[in-house]
Amino acid sequence: MVVDLKQIIMIVTTTFLISLVITPFIKKMAFHIGSVDKPNKRRVNKVPMPTMGGLAIFISFVFGYMLFADQMYEMIPILLGGVVLIITGILDGINPLPVKTKLMCQITAALIVTIYGNMVITKIDGFGLLINFGIFSVPLTIIFILAMINSINLIDGLDGLASGVSAIFFLTISIIAIILNKLGGFDILLSLIMLGATTGFLVHNFYPAKIYLGDTGSMFLGYIIAIIAILGFKNVTLTSFIVPILILGVPIFDTICAILRRIINKQSISIADKKHLHHQLLNMSYSHRTTVLIIYYINTLFALTSIVYIIKNRVLGIFMYIILFIIVIGFIFKTNIIINQEKTNKQKK
Repeated sequence: MVVDLKQIIMIVTTTFLISLVITPFIKKMAFHIGSVDKPNKRRVNKVPMPTMGGLAIFISFVFGYMLFADQMYEMIPILLGGVVLIITGILDGINPLPVKTKLMCQITAALIVTIYGNMVITKIDGFGLLINFGIFSVPLTIIFILAMINSINLIDGLDGLASGVSAIFFLTISIIAIILNKLGGFDILLSLIMLGATTGFLVHNFYPAKIYLGDTGSMFLGYIIAIIAILGFKNVTLTSFIVPILILGVPIFDTICAILRRIINKQSISIADKKHLHHQLLNMSYSHRTTVLIIYYINTLFALTSIVYIIKNRVLGIFMYIILFIIVIGFIFKTNIIINQEKTNKQKK
């Protein structure tokens, strides 16, 4: 399906309005079935919050596909995998599921799109690097999908954070496609639909939030982001598979730091803590809203750098990436996002 500017506006506006209108009904449903996030020491909310916001995004996504997409075989496995994650998230919101159970459901969704849908990463390239995966293509694709799902899941700790960062990704992919005049790909259609669905929900989710994404939303967003990245590379919308990863610089950075932090502290990788990037900024006395906006700003810089790399000048893009990573490394050394500075200082004394 080839879209023009008028259709782009129609797709984004329609899915935005659907998501905006149905979210209050999802909120009532969440309270009714008990899918509620109750305050505790690790949470920032002070009152019980409904956690099925992802269902509103999913419904808007389905309507967007039905209204604007041609009938495509690719959509069947995408929807099946999405349904698995949505059901998992709803059940977890009502009664928290064991980590292993959630992981198995995530793997099931990834298997559906890789085996049944044949959406596989066969190689990775960028910055002069080219690696063909061969027989490792399927397992590495599954790992990539799981990584995206959990990166968005981990950063979903403040009002509007995960949904906003995801919206920046969908917007960036759409802008790249518009500038390169590559609007016929299925990946672009998905990006436009998800841009409207996510921003419509964000109206209710931004600080002070009236409803949370919950695992229904964070897992589904990460899942769709992974699929768009895979399709974008296969359709040559993106010149490198590394680019969509770098667009999501903030959540991926936070996930890597979380894994390293837990390994260093000899903790389970799945254990929850309050050392994530947003917690670090809150500890610096930034307000809830300001912290979210700072992370939006940082992620926008990664997105703009990716646009420069693909469209304008690769050398300049690489230079901008290097500057951003130097800033990130400096941030690591000034916080306890990986190593507990207070513990280290006590040991020195």
